[in-house]
Amino acid sequence: MPAEEFDIVILGAGSGGYACALRAAQLGQRVALVEKDKLGGTCLHRGCIPTKALLHSAEVADSVRDGSRYGVLATLGGIDMPAVHTYKDGVVGRLYKGLQGLVKAADGITYVEGEGRLASATTVSVGDRELVGRTVVLATGSYARTLPGVEIGGRIMTSDEALELDEVPGRIIVLGGGVIGVEFASVMRSFGAEVTVVEALDRLVAVEDPAISKALERGFKKRKISVRTGVKVASATQSDDGVRVELEGGEVLEADLLLVAVGRGPRTADLGYEEAGVVTERGFVTTDARLRTSVDGVRAVGDIVPGPQLAHRGFAHGIFVAEDLAGLDPVPVDDVLIPKVTYSDPEIATVGLTEQEARDKFGDDVSVYEYNLGGNGKSQILGTAGFVKLVRSGPQGPVVGVHMVGARMGEQIGEAQLIVGWEALPEDVAQFVHAHPTQNEALGEAHLALAGKPLHAHA
Repeated sequence: MPAEEFDIVILGAGSGGYACALRAAQLGQRVALVEKDKLGGTCLHRGCIPTKALLHSAEVADSVRDGSRYGVLATLGGIDMPAVHTYKDGVVGRLYKGLQGLVKAADGITYVEGEGRLASATTVSVGDRELVGRTVVLATGSYARTLPGVEIGGRIMTSDEALELDEVPGRIIVLGGGVIGVEFASVMRSFGAEVTVVEALDRLVAVEDPAISKALERGFKKRKISVRTGVKVASATQSDDGVRVELEGGEVLEADLLLVAVGRGPRTADLGYEEAGVVTERGFVTTDARLRTSVDGVRAVGDIVPGPQLAHRGFAHGIFVAEDLAGLDPVPVDDVLIPKVTYSDPEIATVGLTEQEARDKFGDDVSVYEYNLGGNGKSQILGTAGFVKLVRSGPQGPVVGVHMVGARMGEQIGEAQLIVGWEALPEDVAQFVHAHPTQNEALGEAHLALAGKPLHAHA
């Protein structure tokens, strides 16, 4: 077949790929968007959306279980996993249909179904089709990792398989205390399972501020989720009856299932990248700040680029590349300003530098304030504990980090991102009126305190 020519050829239609395609089409570019699986990628079908649907079902289960605490007499009869999946799949299906409609209606996008491969710096091959572009954008996403010697199958699974469980296990071991691990641990505990989390590092969610890790571990202890940190797995075996996990040091854990949640790896192998001259490091595609790879005319976005593996980061990457190629000179995406939310119970929401990162950058003049949610009316109504921690670059400097933990704190991350992204001073934020009673007031109170005029908090 003769080669088909486009302005941009995008390999992968996840968050980064489809965002790039839609924005490029808006800017008048002719785009080929290649996907071997489903439009929307991991986030829509096996990541963000289905996992958060499970977490909402878990929240409802906890609300029913704890109803008497709020004067509501209710009994939790159990978890109907087929019904949970019907709800989850319905949410995914509606979003998938909507996304398909957007791509189909976009003038200038040719959607190509099939397994693509980078044939050269300008060409992606899909079967016997050759798609040639002035620019090729690599957006092939990530996959669920495992550990050497831990074979996936049967009772040993990744998050992909855990999303389709047909019943709630009595006992489950979660290997990995990062975002995916603690979210699934939270879901399974809410559904009634006995949960043990095993993390090789010395604390859960180790990329977060240590104060956040401590708060999460306290919350998990209160929920009777067992946590083993600072220990590695020596072996994992399974039988018809369950799984057996031996830890280094000799401790043996037994359960019905083992969920391996040790992070996600870049999907770059056997796709022609190295043959085309694209430099990778540990599988990740190395880029400059403008997401240019080592090969002229080839860009990379999303999870294959070193940094936080978050759908909204990939989405921002895709938009940036489309606008950069159109000559709009957009500002590069700064990983420090990427908001992060872990949807466990308690929930974590952070943006900017941790306290230690700030001290490493600005020295010992860094100012820190921690506002306890015990002084927040809406948090008392919800029955949640936690805090808002602010990190300031110095006595007169802007806020460079916001770290929050507690029920629904993810809903506060928008304002937090603006504060850090616009380098606001505590005195600036203290002028804003935060509605009462809301958890959003906690951000206002924390900034009032850091500005030297605390009200519902001690100085």
